[in-house]
Amino acid sequence: MTPARPALDPELRELLADMPLMPQLTLETLAQLRRLAPEPGDTLLAHRQVDRREITVPAKDGARIRLSVFSPAHLDRTAAAPCVYWIHGGGMVMGDRFSQIDIPLEWLDRFGAVVVSVDYRLAPEATGTTLVDDCYQGLLWTAEHAAELAIDPARIIVAGASAGGGLAAGLTLLARDLHTPAIAAQVLICPMLDHRDTTISSRQYTGVPGVWTGEMNAFGWRAVLGDLPHDEIPLYVSPALADDLSGLPTTYIDTGSAEVFRDEDTDYATRIWAAGGQAELHVWAGGFHGFDALYPQAHISATARRTRTDWLARLLDSWRQPPGAE
Repeated sequence: MTPARPALDPELRELLADMPLMPQLTLETLAQLRRLAPEPGDTLLAHRQVDRREITVPAKDGARIRLSVFSPAHLDRTAAAPCVYWIHGGGMVMGDRFSQIDIPLEWLDRFGAVVVSVDYRLAPEATGTTLVDDCYQGLLWTAEHAAELAIDPARIIVAGASAGGGLAAGLTLLARDLHTPAIAAQVLICPMLDHRDTTISSRQYTGVPGVWTGEMNAFGWRAVLGDLPHDEIPLYVSPALADDLSGLPTTYIDTGSAEVFRDEDTDYATRIWAAGGQAELHVWAGGFHGFDALYPQAHISATARRTRTDWLARLLDSWRQPPGAE
């Protein structure tokens, strides 16, 4: 029996009708998708006054990790800016540091934030904790070079979408447990948090074509976990395994009602609250996975992106308040 599923937002349904969808992902189709990925260009930077700098930092195993640093062209270096450390999506098997970069660049425009985007290694070529470790090394470099980047090390926001959201959650847990560097907030956009794929939403979006299906999700997790026994999977790779979600920075989570990750994302927010933490959760009715990145022109997408940016505005404004101010 086909499970009942929340209906798609009508405008998104019309937009999605013109997009070829597939229910599964294989090594062969992955190779094709990687070849079809657009070359990073300057389109998103053309209308912006942005300085771009390319950096490489060493990974734990000596490999080189690429970072792109985007700064407002007229950055006031006497007043340290907030920093957004961006982790791209792509199911842990696709994408690069320019993927979904339009999202944090909006925050550069609005808040004068410096954006650092990390090119972590991808599965299946890289497995286990390699991906999150790469993200951690890039974050360490960012915090250690705060003065050089003209950023405030007390205002580093870790953000990511999809697999990047899951890696952002794992990175935040890792930084908490290692007590460095300080992360002031995390923004988890439809994050990929749980390798177990046992939720109702996982089952609802298995067996049907989609932007990201249950079968694709299982492929992504197999690619990164390999033959690792389930009882040896690190919580930094699959953050939903974490028993203790205390001590996390203020968190923003959003997801769609019509996507695989809906239930694991809402559960993660619930458990942050249960641990005494602060989280803001939005479940966008009729939103499929990655809707606001794929179709930013849709009304629901514009609303989701504006709501996320408004949350950041409130957060940054609260950081400017003197202690004890109303």
